[in-house]
Amino acid sequence: MADIDSSGGGSSPKKGKKKRGKKLSTRVDMTPMVDLGFLLITFFMLTTSMSKPQAMEINVPDNTKIPENQETKIKASQAMTILLTGKDQIVYYFGVGEEVQEPQITDYSAGGIRKILLDEARKRNPSFDSIAVYENQFKSGKISEELYKANRLRIQGYKNGLIILIKADDKARYKNFVDILDEMLITNNGRYAIVDIAPSDLKMIETNPYLKK
Repeated sequence: MADIDSSGGGSSPKKGKKKRGKKLSTRVDMTPMVDLGFLLITFFMLTTSMSKPQAMEINVPDNTKIPENQETKIKASQAMTILLTGKDQIVYYFGVGEEVQEPQITDYSAGGIRKILLDEARKRNPSFDSIAVYENQFKSGKISEELYKANRLRIQGYKNGLIILIKADDKARYKNFVDILDEMLITNNGRYAIVDIAPSDLKMIETNPYLKK
């Protein structure tokens, strides 16, 4: 039991001097305060909601061998390749195989890759802007979260929509990889995949005179 002794103390009065009144010892029992402290700690532990880590869904290459006749073919008109390079630069081009357009260079700013992604998604998907409409309805409580997610996935899965291939060379930083995934989320592009960079892409980067070396 924890006590506080607040007695006056002092030595006994000397002989021949007037005796003073004896002070009584005051004891304060601190045990209830300790119990209260543990009760408060227990209360906050049980009522506080723990923060949940947010995981980002990433589509990565699958090493499983798939027969050529079962491979998913991407139309050249749908494909967009994003190459992450050094100096916080992005090289991008449209098309696949021999139907590749002239590569362009941009950055991670709102007027850079974000604007390009939004423009291209709208061009290929007429209902792309409806995602923002459903999102506002969900935030205002007009529709449920389940209905919002269902409509968003339906629009993102449009068969003729934009398909993005993300590749990175050894000069790109981890921050660049995180930034481009954030742009996929911001621009509501759900059809993207992270694939290995091809030798032809590396040559395209090395021979581009407009890139910062």
